[in-house]
Amino acid sequence: MRVAITGATGNVGTTLLRRLAGEDVDVVGIARRRPPETDPYAGVQWHEIDLADADAENQLVPILTGVDAVIHLAIGFQPMRERDYLRRTNVGGTEAVANAVGRAEVGRLIHMSSSGVYSPGAYGRRVDETWPRGGVPSSTYSVDKAAAEQVLDRFETRGNGTTVVRLRPGLIGQYAFGSALLRYSLPDLVPSWVVDRVPVLPMDRSITIPAVSTSDVADAILAALTCPHSDAFNLSAPTPVRTADFEATLSAHAIPVPRVAMRAVAAATFTTRLQSVHPGWIDLAYETPLLDTRHAETVLKWAPTLDGPQVLAETIRGMRQGAAASSPPLRARTFLDRIGSALGRGPVSRRREP
Repeated sequence: MRVAITGATGNVGTTLLRRLAGEDVDVVGIARRRPPETDPYAGVQWHEIDLADADAENQLVPILTGVDAVIHLAIGFQPMRERDYLRRTNVGGTEAVANAVGRAEVGRLIHMSSSGVYSPGAYGRRVDETWPRGGVPSSTYSVDKAAAEQVLDRFETRGNGTTVVRLRPGLIGQYAFGSALLRYSLPDLVPSWVVDRVPVLPMDRSITIPAVSTSDVADAILAALTCPHSDAFNLSAPTPVRTADFEATLSAHAIPVPRVAMRAVAAATFTTRLQSVHPGWIDLAYETPLLDTRHAETVLKWAPTLDGPQVLAETIRGMRQGAAASSPPLRARTFLDRIGSALGRGPVSRRREP
């Protein structure tokens, strides 16, 4: 089998490459920046493409010709202050991949969607794959994920003969994602050790977040390679992440703060460029429903190995210890990296390469 993976150097892509290393599979990797020739990136046929480019589709067609399956993982979280670029990456990039898949006559497209595609209205309740997919309007990530699925809806109605499998995971986390999360969430000049110095958590007690480990998502992708028909699958650990789990993991005490107050602070600090996380992420955390995963368990024979609180604990441990990989997106968040970023490339919320 020959597979092509977009976003192959990121969190899920790196884990998937490790899983495919022992399989009889030729792997084509597509990323904005070529990773070093170290495991698990060695032996992969790399192509550097920015899916936001207007010519991305034409660049992809010859690369995807002869491929049995395309696994579309690429996603842009930053720069949050360049809305047009994120839209071109997340929605336009998905359209470029889908069109190239059709032109290259690839038999299977596996798309990494998200629980963020689901419309508000079922917070704290489990929904199956038929729940409306309008997204959370104030979350750019959610809106883009919902729009990307609409791209696939149109692609499927054209009758290309391609099997399209959509995976909708909750919050994805793992130990090795620690440095990358710090880079996305903390201002450059704030050191990583602050994760160990959080005495209180301003957090509404109602928080309930579906979560799943990166390795379990990789398992679902491998199972989707043999899914007999086009379909969509929710992916989540049985137990969601709640406020008590944040308290236990961070050894901190939660102080009840209403969602509206948290959002107001996030919006003010984002607008004044004191931090790089868009306030829409607060809305997404309080609007994303829990996930009914029985369909994935039945059809894909998928079973998560880590529960939600375990995923949170491993991810926070990775942040504390600065866990990293050798690819550009997952590199270590070092002192020199932070200073160079702040003085040279600018904050992550304004640059296209984290």
